[in-house]
Amino acid sequence: MSELPPLFTPFTLRGVTCPNRITLAPMCQYLADDGHPNDWHVAHHGRYATSGLGCAITEATGITADGRISPGCTGIYTDSQVEAWKPITALYRKQGIPIFMQINHAGPKGSTMRPWDGGGPLDPASDEKPWETVAPSAIPAREGWHTPRALELHEMAGIAEDFATAAKRALAAGFDGVQIHGAHGYLLHSFMSPWSNRREDAYGGPVENRMRLPLEVARAVRAAVPDDVPVLYRASCVDGEGGGLTLDDTVALARALKEAGVDLMDASGGGIPAGMRLAQMKTGPGFQVPYADRIKSETGLPTMAVGMITEPELANGIIAEGKADMVAMARQFLREPAWPYRAAQALGHPNPPSILPKLYAFYLRIAA
Repeated sequence: MSELPPLFTPFTLRGVTCPNRITLAPMCQYLADDGHPNDWHVAHHGRYATSGLGCAITEATGITADGRISPGCTGIYTDSQVEAWKPITALYRKQGIPIFMQINHAGPKGSTMRPWDGGGPLDPASDEKPWETVAPSAIPAREGWHTPRALELHEMAGIAEDFATAAKRALAAGFDGVQIHGAHGYLLHSFMSPWSNRREDAYGGPVENRMRLPLEVARAVRAAVPDDVPVLYRASCVDGEGGGLTLDDTVALARALKEAGVDLMDASGGGIPAGMRLAQMKTGPGFQVPYADRIKSETGLPTMAVGMITEPELANGIIAEGKADMVAMARQFLREPAWPYRAAQALGHPNPPSILPKLYAFYLRIAA
């Protein structure tokens, strides 16, 4: 029997083993009910829990009500939300697929409309009322947007505590671990970026200060969960055009996160300034893979590669060449929920049906 393609080899982080290296990337749905996932979310995840994935990461989930991106975003700040997430984690657990919750504070990009309503700041005259947003400095995320309030020094510990509490709730809801969202212009990324962080105290200025809050959050989350639970971190490794965050900054952050007990960095990019959309940064398939490669090679921290990874050969090559330990996709899974099975066939997996639930494998075998 031929060997497994590198993309289909298991990968272990602490006490959690992913059956392969394929990850469902977070996709905000904007359809929650007061922070609670509902039947839509169950249907959305049901498509992927039976697809042969290696692991899944749920959408950006607010650590507080004011930490959500929009009124339609999910939350993990009440006991009832813990219960609402349990049917979704059960879908993956029954298939042996680890599932992680992405915990987030939207910071200056909170209190916004759903994308199909324009995605801009909530209108005070609308039925869904805006809320106060916070950031490292009182700088709107985008021209014409609301101006966030600059966080006071005494509030920093509370942010870290809210992330830690959210992590505990995620485990109570059945998640195997958490991913701290430090990308795309949200609160932790806004502290890392000199474009949005103009502070002159211990949380601003040189990168050692700008990474202070992300590291405090990482340490608090690590301390809040058992030793065998993985903690991931998603970073925007560089800002969009006009921003100031560099890959050198992110390598320094990754090195410090590793010391703080973070187990993997999901290497994304963009989001600051908010007017620069990720689509405007794209140069081709796998355009962000070099971020994951450099972080992994220079720090030893495992990484996840993202960004226009759509074809099996590219995904497999990233793993085979040691550029990253996992690959993540979102829109490709919307187009093709059965992508892992196609990848297994294309890459010469010795038994492609074996990656699927037994029922699917049975039908595929009798149809062969």
